[in-house]
Amino acid sequence: MQLTGTRKTLKRRIDALRRESTTWCSPEPARLEQAISHPYRWATEYTQTYNEHWQEEGRPSPYEAFPQRLPYLEPLFQVFELERIIWIIKSRDMMISWACLAYLTWKAMTTPLCGSVVQTQKEKKVIQLVDYAKCLYRRQPVWLREAFPLAKPLKNQSDLELQFANGSYLVGIPGGADQIRSYHPWGYLNDESSFQPEAGDCYNEALSVVKGKIIFNSSAGPG
Repeated sequence: MQLTGTRKTLKRRIDALRRESTTWCSPEPARLEQAISHPYRWATEYTQTYNEHWQEEGRPSPYEAFPQRLPYLEPLFQVFELERIIWIIKSRDMMISWACLAYLTWKAMTTPLCGSVVQTQKEKKVIQLVDYAKCLYRRQPVWLREAFPLAKPLKNQSDLELQFANGSYLVGIPGGADQIRSYHPWGYLNDESSFQPEAGDCYNEALSVVKGKIIFNSSAGPG
């Protein structure tokens, strides 16, 4: 039977969904190893960010992979892997915060007992940053989520935490050097440091309690 018009379009869409399902549901160990082999590969090929302005920008969906066309993105992930202390000067819409959260989420997901603290000036903003991590986890293929399960379902986790079954975690805290002292994490992200009056003291505290990665990023602050 011949298909015409919208029926042809529908068939093409069904075929595309079937191919996508095959790709995103594959449980083969080799594919799993490939997916998590490097944080840049995982971030750009196996998960998605969200864009609250997708309609205004004429995007087809609020969810999209990290754009590989950004020339600084792959080198940034290489720096994440190579350096212990990282300082990033950014402008808005560069997706630097997303990239930082992607790296820490990948690390926690794939490495047991590897926690990170995420800090920014206000609790409302740090909740958004933790939500970035939750989105990145949620938008993975099912087989990746099954390979790296959470400690409990996302709906039962605090707005300020993402906990994995392997004992790793991301936890968000508001600004203030005294906020860090009760933690001894592997990683620490200070987001928009120029807007935190105690950012310098936070750095000093991080040096004493963080055993792994320390990341500071910021756009231009007041003054």
